[in-house]
Amino acid sequence: MPLFQILTVLGVAFGPFSVGLCKGYTSPALASLQAPPLATNNSSSIHFTITEQEGSWIASLSLLGALFGGLLSSQVLKGGRKTSLMLAALPFSASWCLTVFATSVQMIYCTAFLAGICSALVNIVAQVYISEIARPELRGRLSACLKIFSHLGLLASFLMGAWFDWRQLALVCATAPLMLILTMQYTPETPSYLVYSGQIDRAEKALEWLKGSSKDISSDLSTLQTNINRLKEQGNGCKSVLVPQLVKPVLLTSILMFFNRFSGAMAFNFYAVNIFSQVFGSLNPHLVAVVTATVQLLASMLSGVLADKVGRKPLLIVSGFIMALTLTGFGLYTYICQHQPSGRLDWMPLLLILVFECACNLGIQPVSWLLVGELFPLEYRAAGSSLTTSISYTFAFLGVKTFVDLNAVLGLYGTFWTYAGICLLSCGFSAAFVPETRDVPLHEMEPRSERLQP
Repeated sequence: MPLFQILTVLGVAFGPFSVGLCKGYTSPALASLQAPPLATNNSSSIHFTITEQEGSWIASLSLLGALFGGLLSSQVLKGGRKTSLMLAALPFSASWCLTVFATSVQMIYCTAFLAGICSALVNIVAQVYISEIARPELRGRLSACLKIFSHLGLLASFLMGAWFDWRQLALVCATAPLMLILTMQYTPETPSYLVYSGQIDRAEKALEWLKGSSKDISSDLSTLQTNINRLKEQGNGCKSVLVPQLVKPVLLTSILMFFNRFSGAMAFNFYAVNIFSQVFGSLNPHLVAVVTATVQLLASMLSGVLADKVGRKPLLIVSGFIMALTLTGFGLYTYICQHQPSGRLDWMPLLLILVFECACNLGIQPVSWLLVGELFPLEYRAAGSSLTTSISYTFAFLGVKTFVDLNAVLGLYGTFWTYAGICLLSCGFSAAFVPETRDVPLHEMEPRSERLQP
C-alpha cells in the first residue's frame, strides 16, 4: 500500500475541502441574507436583506470568478503544483475575511468573485497534482478523495448553516485555506513537473518520498525522463500531435462538463434550502440539505473504487440514466403538488433527491473531473486542464444564474424536466464518444512509445 501517496493526498485534501465549504456556503447564506433582521442570529452587526435576483448573482458570481481562475491556472501551474496550491490559499482565505465585514451586497459580489477565482485554482491544481503522483491502479480512488473532502466541506457548510448566520459561516470558511498552506509544507512537488522543468535531483527525492526509500525508483525516473523528453520534441515539432492530444480532450471534457453542470446538481447545491422550502411540507429544509450532503459524501467514497473496478464509461452511462429518471419523477411530484397542494408525501421527493445525488456523485460528478486529469498529456496538461476548467465554470455560472429565470418561466417542475432531458442526452454521448481510461497510465509514465502516438 503506497502509504506516502495516501498521506500526500490527505495533505492536499484541505484544498477541495475549502472549495466544498465555498460551494455549500451559498445555500444557507442566501436563506440568512433573505431573512428579516429579527430572524438573524447576529443582531449586533450591520444587517441588510437581498432580493431573489441579487441572491442569484451572489450564487453565480463565484462561478464567474472560477472561470477566470481556470484561465489563470495554466500560468500558475508553470510555477509548480505545490507552490500554486499554497499561493492560491492566501487570497482564498482573505476573500472570506472580507465577507465577514461586508456592509453591502456589492461587497459580497466582489468577495464571491474573488473566492471563485481561488476555488478554481485550488480545484484544478489539486486534480493535476493527484493525477501525477498516483499509481494508475489507484488514480481513481485517490482522485475520488478530492471529491470526498469537497463533499465534506459542502456537508459542513450545510450543517453549520442551520445555526450560523452568513457572517459567522464565512469566518469558519476562512480557516480551511490556511490549513492547506500548513499541510502542503510537508508534501513534495510532483516528479512529473520536476523532470519536465529539469530538476532531476528533486524529482528523484520526490519519487523516493512517494514510493518509499526502500523501493527502486531508477526505472520510474528513467521512464519519466525518456517520455517527457520525447513529449517535448513532439510538442515543438509536430502539429499533428497538437490536434488529437489537446483539441480532442478539450472537446470531450468540455461536453462532459456541460452535462455535469446542467444536470440539476448545481441547483440542488446552490439553492437547496429555497428548493426544499417549496417542495416539502413538514420537513425542515436545512435538515434535508444536510441529509443530501451526507448522501453525496457517502456516494463519493464509493466512486473511486467503482471507477477503478467498473470503469469510467459505464459509470457515466448508468448515472446519467438514473439521474434522468429521478429528475423526471421529482418534476412530476412538484407539478402535482402545485395543482393539489394538500396531502404532500414528503418521503417521495426526498427519496428521489437522494437517489439522484447518489447517482450523480457516483458517476458524472467525479468521473468528469477525473478525466480532466487523465486525458491530457503532460505538455498540454496545464493549458488543457485550464481551458476545460474555465469552460466548466462558464457552464456552472450559466446553470446557477439561469435557474431562477427557468423557474420563473417554466416553473420548478419544468426546470427539472429540462435537466432530465439533458441527463438523458449525456448517456448517449458517453456511450458514443468517451474513451475508457481505467488502468491506463498517464502518457509520461507509459514505458511504451506507441502510447505517445496520436
